Amino acid sequence: MKRLFLLILPAVLLFSASCSHYNDPYYVTGTKEQKKELSQLSRMLQGQSDTPESNFIVIQEIIKILQTEDELEKLNLFLTTYVEQNSEDPFNAYYLMVVAQNYLKRGAHPFAVLYFERILKNYSDILVHGTSVHYTCLSNLIDMVDDPYVRVNYFKELLARFKDAISPGPVYFHLAKTYEKLGEWDLAIQAYKNFMKYPDAKVPGYPEARKEIKPIIDFYDYRNKNWTMAHLDDLVKAIKSAIYRRDARRLAKYMSRVNFFAISWEQEKTKANDEFLTQLSVFMRQRVRYAGELDRDSNTKEAYLKTWGWSYRIRTWYLYFKRVYFPADPEIHGQWEWAGIYFGDKPFSGAK
Repeated sequence: MKRLFLLILPAVLLFSASCSHYNDPYYVTGTKEQKKELSQLSRMLQGQSDTPESNFIVIQEIIKILQTEDELEKLNLFLTTYVEQNSEDPFNAYYLMVVAQNYLKRGAHPFAVLYFERILKNYSDILVHGTSVHYTCLSNLIDMVDDPYVRVNYFKELLARFKDAISPGPVYFHLAKTYEKLGEWDLAIQAYKNFMKYPDAKVPGYPEARKEIKPIIDFYDYRNKNWTMAHLDDLVKAIKSAIYRRDARRLAKYMSRVNFFAISWEQEKTKANDEFLTQLSVFMRQRVRYAGELDRDSNTKEAYLKTWGWSYRIRTWYLYFKRVYFPADPEIHGQWEWAGIYFGDKPFSGAK
Protein backbone atom coordinates (compact mmCIF):
# COMPACT_ATOMS: atom_id res chain seq x y z
CA MET A 1 0.00 0.00 0.00
CA LYS A 2 2.83 2.34 0.85
CA ARG A 3 4.41 1.65 -2.54
CA LEU A 4 1.15 2.42 -4.34
CA PHE A 5 0.88 5.62 -2.34
CA LEU A 6 4.36 6.58 -3.51
CA LEU A 7 3.42 6.04 -7.14
CA ILE A 8 0.22 8.08 -7.23
CA LEU A 9 0.83 10.79 -4.65
CA PRO A 10 2.83 13.25 -6.82
CA ALA A 11 0.27 13.10 -9.63
CA VAL A 12 -2.69 13.59 -7.31
CA LEU A 13 -1.26 16.44 -5.27
CA LEU A 14 0.91 18.25 -7.78
CA PHE A 15 -1.63 20.93 -8.59
CA SER A 16 -2.48 21.76 -5.01
CA ALA A 17 1.17 21.59 -3.96
CA SER A 18 2.22 23.97 -6.71
CA CYS A 19 -0.04 26.57 -5.17
CA SER A 20 1.05 25.98 -1.58
CA HIS A 21 3.84 27.45 0.48
CA TYR A 22 7.05 25.58 1.22
CA ASN A 23 6.17 25.69 4.91
CA ASP A 24 3.08 23.55 4.33
CA PRO A 25 2.55 21.47 7.52
CA TYR A 26 2.38 18.37 5.31
CA TYR A 27 6.18 18.39 5.06
CA VAL A 28 6.78 18.99 8.78
CA THR A 29 7.49 15.59 10.32
CA GLY A 30 9.83 13.72 12.64
CA THR A 31 10.86 14.52 16.19
CA LYS A 32 10.03 17.80 17.88
CA GLU A 33 13.47 19.12 17.01
CA GLN A 34 13.17 17.94 13.41
CA LYS A 35 9.75 19.54 13.03
CA LYS A 36 11.13 22.80 14.33
CA GLU A 37 14.10 22.61 11.97
CA LEU A 38 11.91 21.74 8.98
CA SER A 39 9.62 24.67 9.72
CA GLN A 40 12.58 27.01 9.88
CA LEU A 41 14.08 25.62 6.68
CA SER A 42 10.76 25.87 4.86
CA ARG A 43 10.32 29.49 5.90
CA MET A 44 13.85 30.27 4.74
CA LEU A 45 13.07 28.72 1.37
CA GLN A 46 9.70 30.44 1.10
CA GLY A 47 10.83 33.93 2.02
CA GLN A 48 14.31 34.06 0.60
CA SER A 49 15.33 35.71 -2.66
CA ASP A 50 18.85 34.37 -2.72
CA THR A 51 20.75 32.33 -5.28
CA PRO A 52 20.16 28.70 -6.31
CA GLU A 53 23.28 27.89 -4.30
CA SER A 54 21.58 29.18 -1.14
CA ASN A 55 18.46 27.18 -1.96
CA PHE A 56 20.63 24.11 -2.46
CA ILE A 57 22.04 24.35 1.06
CA VAL A 58 18.55 24.63 2.55
CA ILE A 59 17.09 21.83 0.41
CA GLN A 60 20.00 19.54 1.27
CA GLU A 61 19.04 19.82 4.93
CA ILE A 62 15.39 19.11 4.12
CA ILE A 63 16.43 16.06 2.09
CA LYS A 64 18.56 14.80 4.95
CA ILE A 65 15.75 15.05 7.51
CA LEU A 66 13.02 13.52 5.35
CA GLN A 67 15.25 10.65 4.24
CA THR A 68 16.24 9.97 7.84
CA GLU A 69 12.55 9.73 8.71
CA ASP A 70 11.93 7.54 5.62
CA GLU A 71 9.41 10.10 4.38
CA LEU A 72 10.34 9.50 0.75
CA GLU A 73 6.82 10.19 -0.53
CA LYS A 74 6.78 13.64 1.04
CA LEU A 75 10.32 14.30 -0.13
CA ASN A 76 9.47 13.36 -3.72
CA LEU A 77 6.47 15.66 -3.73
CA PHE A 78 8.49 18.47 -2.19
CA LEU A 79 11.31 18.16 -4.75
CA THR A 80 9.13 17.77 -7.84
CA THR A 81 7.06 20.76 -6.74
CA TYR A 82 10.19 22.83 -6.24
CA VAL A 83 11.50 21.88 -9.70
CA GLU A 84 8.12 22.75 -11.22
CA GLN A 85 8.14 26.19 -9.60
CA ASN A 86 11.86 26.88 -10.19
CA SER A 87 12.47 25.58 -13.69
CA GLU A 88 15.69 27.57 -14.16
CA ASP A 89 17.45 26.28 -11.05
CA PRO A 90 20.71 24.62 -12.22
CA PHE A 91 20.45 22.08 -9.40
CA ASN A 92 17.18 20.63 -10.67
CA ALA A 93 18.97 17.65 -12.22
CA TYR A 94 20.25 16.74 -8.78
CA TYR A 95 16.86 17.18 -7.11
CA LEU A 96 15.20 14.90 -9.66
CA MET A 97 18.01 12.38 -9.24
CA VAL A 98 17.14 12.22 -5.54
CA VAL A 99 13.53 11.57 -6.58
CA ALA A 100 14.66 8.75 -8.89
CA GLN A 101 16.80 7.21 -6.16
CA ASN A 102 13.87 7.38 -3.74
CA TYR A 103 11.70 5.48 -6.21
CA LEU A 104 14.52 2.97 -6.56
CA LYS A 105 14.64 2.45 -2.81
CA ARG A 106 10.92 1.72 -2.83
CA GLY A 107 11.29 -0.78 -5.66
CA ALA A 108 9.33 1.40 -8.10
CA HIS A 109 11.80 0.81 -10.93
CA PRO A 110 9.67 2.10 -13.84
CA PHE A 111 9.32 5.47 -12.12
CA ALA A 112 13.02 5.54 -11.28
CA VAL A 113 13.85 4.86 -14.94
CA LEU A 114 11.44 7.60 -16.00
CA TYR A 115 13.20 10.21 -13.86
CA PHE A 116 16.74 9.06 -14.69
CA GLU A 117 15.92 9.29 -18.40
CA ARG A 118 14.19 12.65 -17.95
CA ILE A 119 17.34 14.06 -16.36
CA LEU A 120 19.57 12.86 -19.21
CA LYS A 121 17.27 14.23 -21.89
CA ASN A 122 16.19 17.54 -20.38
CA TYR A 123 18.77 18.74 -17.86
CA SER A 124 22.40 19.79 -18.08
CA ASP A 125 24.88 17.76 -16.09
CA ILE A 126 26.09 19.03 -12.75
CA LEU A 127 28.68 17.88 -10.23
CA VAL A 128 27.37 17.41 -6.70
CA HIS A 129 29.82 16.27 -4.03
CA GLY A 130 32.28 15.56 -6.83
CA THR A 131 29.99 13.16 -8.70
CA SER A 132 28.32 13.78 -12.04
CA VAL A 133 24.53 13.51 -11.94
CA HIS A 134 24.46 12.20 -15.52
CA TYR A 135 27.04 9.55 -14.63
CA THR A 136 24.86 8.39 -11.73
CA CYS A 137 21.83 8.23 -14.02
CA LEU A 138 23.64 6.21 -16.69
CA SER A 139 25.13 3.81 -14.15
CA ASN A 140 21.66 3.08 -12.79
CA LEU A 141 19.92 2.85 -16.15
CA ILE A 142 22.39 0.29 -17.49
CA ASP A 143 21.38 -2.06 -14.69
CA MET A 144 17.65 -1.35 -14.94
CA VAL A 145 16.80 -1.23 -18.66
CA ASP A 146 16.49 -4.45 -20.67
CA ASP A 147 15.82 -3.06 -24.15
CA PRO A 148 19.10 -3.66 -26.06
CA TYR A 149 18.48 -0.71 -28.39
CA VAL A 150 18.36 1.60 -25.40
CA ARG A 151 21.18 -0.11 -23.48
CA VAL A 152 23.58 0.25 -26.39
CA ASN A 153 23.20 4.01 -26.30
CA TYR A 154 23.72 4.11 -22.54
CA PHE A 155 26.94 2.10 -22.82
CA LYS A 156 28.20 4.28 -25.66
CA GLU A 157 27.41 7.48 -23.77
CA LEU A 158 29.10 6.15 -20.65
CA LEU A 159 32.26 5.36 -22.65
CA ALA A 160 32.20 8.65 -24.56
CA ARG A 161 31.64 10.92 -21.58
CA PHE A 162 32.93 9.13 -18.50
CA LYS A 163 35.68 6.78 -19.66
CA ASP A 164 38.09 8.13 -17.05
CA ALA A 165 35.59 7.47 -14.26
CA ILE A 166 34.90 3.83 -15.10
CA SER A 167 36.65 0.57 -15.82
CA PRO A 168 36.21 0.49 -19.62
CA GLY A 169 36.89 -3.23 -20.07
CA PRO A 170 33.67 -4.56 -18.52
CA VAL A 171 31.64 -1.83 -20.22
CA TYR A 172 33.00 -2.85 -23.64
CA PHE A 173 32.24 -6.48 -22.79
CA HIS A 174 28.61 -5.76 -21.96
CA LEU A 175 28.32 -3.44 -24.95
CA ALA A 176 29.43 -6.36 -27.15
CA LYS A 177 26.90 -8.68 -25.52
CA THR A 178 24.19 -6.11 -26.18
CA TYR A 179 25.23 -5.76 -29.82
CA GLU A 180 24.95 -9.55 -30.09
CA LYS A 181 21.32 -9.36 -28.98
CA LEU A 182 20.72 -6.86 -31.77
CA GLY A 183 22.47 -9.06 -34.34
CA GLU A 184 25.11 -6.38 -34.90
CA TRP A 185 28.00 -8.82 -35.08
CA ASP A 186 30.61 -6.54 -36.64
CA LEU A 187 30.03 -3.99 -33.89
CA ALA A 188 30.01 -6.74 -31.27
CA ILE A 189 33.41 -8.03 -32.40
CA GLN A 190 34.85 -4.52 -32.38
CA ALA A 191 33.60 -4.05 -28.82
CA TYR A 192 35.10 -7.41 -27.84
CA LYS A 193 38.42 -6.33 -29.34
CA ASN A 194 38.29 -3.16 -27.26
CA PHE A 195 37.58 -5.30 -24.20
CA MET A 196 40.69 -7.38 -24.92
CA LYS A 197 42.81 -4.21 -24.72
CA TYR A 198 42.28 -4.29 -20.95
CA PRO A 199 44.02 -7.52 -19.84
CA ASP A 200 43.40 -6.88 -16.15
CA ALA A 201 39.69 -6.20 -16.56
CA LYS A 202 37.37 -8.38 -14.47
CA VAL A 203 33.77 -8.92 -15.55
CA PRO A 204 31.49 -9.97 -12.67
CA GLY A 205 29.65 -13.13 -13.60
CA TYR A 206 32.11 -13.94 -16.40
CA PRO A 207 35.29 -15.26 -14.74
CA GLU A 208 36.54 -16.72 -18.05
CA ALA A 209 35.57 -13.74 -20.20
CA ARG A 210 38.88 -13.48 -22.05
CA LYS A 211 39.04 -17.22 -22.76
CA GLU A 212 35.46 -17.08 -23.98
CA ILE A 213 35.99 -14.12 -26.28
CA LYS A 214 39.40 -14.77 -27.86
CA PRO A 215 38.30 -17.78 -29.98
CA ILE A 216 35.30 -15.80 -31.23
CA ILE A 217 37.55 -12.94 -32.34
CA ASP A 218 40.08 -15.31 -33.92
CA PHE A 219 37.36 -17.17 -35.79
CA TYR A 220 35.83 -13.90 -36.97
CA ASP A 221 39.18 -12.63 -38.30
CA TYR A 222 39.96 -15.83 -40.27
CA ARG A 223 38.62 -15.22 -43.75
CA ASN A 224 38.30 -18.61 -45.46
CA LYS A 225 36.58 -20.96 -43.04
CA ASN A 226 36.58 -23.91 -45.42
CA TRP A 227 37.41 -26.57 -42.83
CA THR A 228 33.85 -26.68 -41.47
CA MET A 229 31.16 -29.08 -42.66
CA ALA A 230 27.41 -28.93 -42.36
CA HIS A 231 27.09 -32.54 -41.19
CA LEU A 232 29.18 -34.28 -38.55
CA ASP A 233 28.91 -37.64 -40.33
CA ASP A 234 30.48 -36.17 -43.48
CA LEU A 235 33.36 -34.65 -41.52
CA VAL A 236 34.06 -37.87 -39.60
CA LYS A 237 33.87 -39.90 -42.82
CA ALA A 238 36.38 -37.61 -44.54
CA ILE A 239 38.79 -37.81 -41.59
CA LYS A 240 38.50 -41.60 -41.41
CA SER A 241 39.28 -41.78 -45.11
CA ALA A 242 42.41 -39.65 -44.69
CA ILE A 243 43.57 -41.79 -41.76
CA TYR A 244 42.93 -45.02 -43.66
CA ARG A 245 44.95 -43.73 -46.62
CA ARG A 246 47.68 -42.36 -44.31
CA ASP A 247 47.24 -39.05 -46.06
CA ALA A 248 48.58 -36.54 -43.53
CA ARG A 249 48.17 -33.59 -45.87
CA ARG A 250 44.52 -34.39 -46.48
CA LEU A 251 43.96 -34.98 -42.76
CA ALA A 252 45.43 -31.57 -41.92
CA LYS A 253 42.88 -29.93 -44.25
CA TYR A 254 40.11 -30.82 -41.82
CA MET A 255 41.77 -29.31 -38.76
CA SER A 256 40.33 -26.07 -37.46
CA ARG A 257 42.57 -23.14 -38.40
CA VAL A 258 41.58 -21.37 -35.19
CA ASN A 259 42.88 -22.58 -31.82
CA PHE A 260 43.22 -26.25 -32.74
CA PHE A 261 44.50 -28.00 -29.62
CA ALA A 262 46.39 -31.21 -28.88
CA ILE A 263 46.47 -31.92 -25.14
CA SER A 264 46.00 -34.58 -22.51
CA TRP A 265 42.61 -34.72 -20.83
CA GLU A 266 43.70 -32.94 -17.68
CA GLN A 267 45.41 -30.04 -19.46
CA GLU A 268 43.86 -26.67 -20.14
CA LYS A 269 43.01 -26.05 -23.78
CA THR A 270 45.81 -24.22 -25.56
CA LYS A 271 46.70 -23.89 -29.21
CA ALA A 272 48.62 -26.89 -30.51
CA ASN A 273 52.33 -26.57 -31.16
CA ASP A 274 52.96 -25.87 -34.85
CA GLU A 275 55.81 -28.39 -34.89
CA PHE A 276 53.46 -31.12 -33.70
CA LEU A 277 50.96 -30.33 -36.43
CA THR A 278 53.60 -30.55 -39.16
CA GLN A 279 54.63 -34.04 -38.04
CA LEU A 280 51.33 -35.80 -38.64
CA SER A 281 52.87 -37.94 -41.36
CA VAL A 282 55.49 -39.19 -38.86
CA PHE A 283 52.75 -40.21 -36.43
CA MET A 284 50.96 -42.16 -39.18
CA ARG A 285 53.84 -44.50 -40.06
CA GLN A 286 52.02 -47.44 -38.54
CA ARG A 287 48.45 -48.42 -39.26
CA VAL A 288 46.17 -46.10 -37.30
CA ARG A 289 42.76 -47.49 -36.44
CA TYR A 290 39.53 -45.80 -35.47
CA ALA A 291 36.27 -46.75 -33.81
CA GLY A 292 33.35 -47.60 -36.04
CA GLU A 293 31.06 -45.24 -34.16
CA LEU A 294 31.44 -41.99 -32.28
CA ASP A 295 32.03 -42.24 -28.54
CA ARG A 296 28.93 -42.67 -26.38
CA ASP A 297 29.53 -39.28 -24.71
CA SER A 298 28.99 -37.48 -27.99
CA ASN A 299 25.96 -35.21 -28.24
CA THR A 300 24.40 -32.57 -30.46
CA LYS A 301 27.08 -29.99 -29.61
CA GLU A 302 30.31 -31.99 -29.37
CA ALA A 303 31.59 -35.41 -30.32
CA TYR A 304 34.57 -37.73 -29.84
CA LEU A 305 36.11 -40.33 -32.11
CA LYS A 306 38.53 -42.83 -30.58
CA THR A 307 41.63 -43.62 -32.64
CA TRP A 308 44.70 -45.68 -31.74
CA GLY A 309 48.01 -46.91 -33.17
CA TRP A 310 49.67 -43.52 -33.64
CA SER A 311 53.48 -43.48 -33.73
CA TYR A 312 53.62 -41.20 -30.73
CA ARG A 313 54.47 -41.64 -27.07
CA ILE A 314 50.72 -41.74 -26.38
CA ARG A 315 49.21 -44.07 -28.94
CA THR A 316 45.50 -43.43 -28.26
CA TRP A 317 44.00 -40.18 -29.48
CA TYR A 318 40.43 -38.95 -29.18
CA LEU A 319 39.55 -36.59 -32.01
CA TYR A 320 37.28 -33.86 -30.72
CA PHE A 321 34.54 -32.25 -32.82
CA LYS A 322 32.27 -29.36 -31.93
CA ARG A 323 29.63 -27.20 -33.46
CA VAL A 324 30.77 -23.79 -34.64
CA TYR A 325 29.34 -20.85 -32.72
CA PHE A 326 29.40 -17.99 -35.20
CA PRO A 327 26.03 -16.22 -35.55
CA ALA A 328 27.71 -13.51 -37.62
CA ASP A 329 27.53 -15.91 -40.59
CA PRO A 330 24.34 -18.03 -40.67
CA GLU A 331 25.86 -20.30 -43.32
CA ILE A 332 28.66 -21.34 -40.97
CA HIS A 333 26.92 -21.03 -37.62
CA GLY A 334 26.03 -24.49 -36.34
CA GLN A 335 28.34 -26.37 -38.71
CA TRP A 336 30.91 -28.84 -37.39
CA GLU A 337 34.67 -28.57 -37.08
CA TRP A 338 37.48 -30.82 -35.92
CA ALA A 339 38.62 -28.68 -33.02
CA GLY A 340 41.37 -30.72 -31.37
CA ILE A 341 42.92 -33.90 -30.03
CA TYR A 342 42.85 -35.43 -26.56
CA PHE A 343 45.72 -37.82 -25.81
CA GLY A 344 45.04 -41.02 -23.90
CA ASP A 345 41.93 -42.86 -22.78
CA LYS A 346 38.94 -40.84 -21.62
CA PRO A 347 38.94 -40.35 -17.85
CA PHE A 348 35.18 -39.82 -17.55
CA SER A 349 32.03 -41.88 -18.12
CA GLY A 350 31.77 -43.73 -21.36
CA ALA A 351 35.47 -44.60 -21.60
CA LYS A 352 36.09 -47.92 -23.23
